[in-house]
Amino acid sequence: MSGVWSPEMSGSHLVSWSDLRTGDEFYRDVLNHLYDGVYFLDRDRRVIFWNRGAERITGFTATEVLGNRCMDNILMHVDEQGTNLCEGLCPVAATLADGQSRELEAYLHHKKGHRVPVLVRVSPILESDGVVSGVVQVFSDNSSKIAAVERINELERVAFLDALTEVGNRRYTEMNIRGKLDEVRRYGWVFGVLFVDIDHFKAINDKYGHDTGDEVLKMVARTMVGSLRPFDFLGRWGGEEFVALIVNVNEGTLRSVAERCRALVESSSLQPDEDVVRVTVSIGAVLARPDDTLETVVDRADELMYRSKKAGRNCVIVESGP
Repeated sequence: MSGVWSPEMSGSHLVSWSDLRTGDEFYRDVLNHLYDGVYFLDRDRRVIFWNRGAERITGFTATEVLGNRCMDNILMHVDEQGTNLCEGLCPVAATLADGQSRELEAYLHHKKGHRVPVLVRVSPILESDGVVSGVVQVFSDNSSKIAAVERINELERVAFLDALTEVGNRRYTEMNIRGKLDEVRRYGWVFGVLFVDIDHFKAINDKYGHDTGDEVLKMVARTMVGSLRPFDFLGRWGGEEFVALIVNVNEGTLRSVAERCRALVESSSLQPDEDVVRVTVSIGAVLARPDDTLETVVDRADELMYRSKKAGRNCVIVESGP
């Protein structure tokens, strides 16, 4: 039995199915030195190889993954609406069926609970007679995630980082809002503000303790950073509240970004001990006006956030235009 790993997936590497099954150390060493995550699945969609890049990006070790099926509570890919791609939309299942390579943007589930934006490439592994024997999937940090990491490094350099969540702190958030308001008045560059509050956060602390509460805050912050565009900004306002600044935006785009944040937080989860902890967020969204101040634009977004709470939580309310 022989098969190929499509050259467009990783330069010119050719890897045989039998080499990996028989443990050829050369090929394993090559794959383990790739920065991207790489894993192989058989026809039953069970993982038979998991490289170090996959361990780094997902937090799951090879020992935890090998022998499991890809949809067995491991990566649980979702799209930007939070739709589970393992249920009816799985690119691996589609490639097994038709032998065609695929590429898509998705959000995988990290072992620590947050969602990670990735670019996924799926390619078939073929027998000598052309029969599909399995698939190889390669995934890499998406550009927005890389930009987010660069933004975090910048915040660290200027000491405006929230120590727990690693997003901008209150002081840095206020500075950004004032700077954006100045741009609105001088150049007409419109931006939006999302005021985000974690629903029932006190109940999480009461039930699981403050350590788990802290992990929830970090999970939500990381998921939202991955949900925003590279040039947007996220800061922790205080407690379980976050403020996001969405630039180059209109009402429709503001709603779309806010809904993506809401959906991806809803699809994230932590697993302390035997329980699975999930949270939702309520979001108020406004477009800044030329006559706004820091206080007025934040207060309007905050008020809409409370309206979303009253509407049942886990929803977005966007201020209507004049």
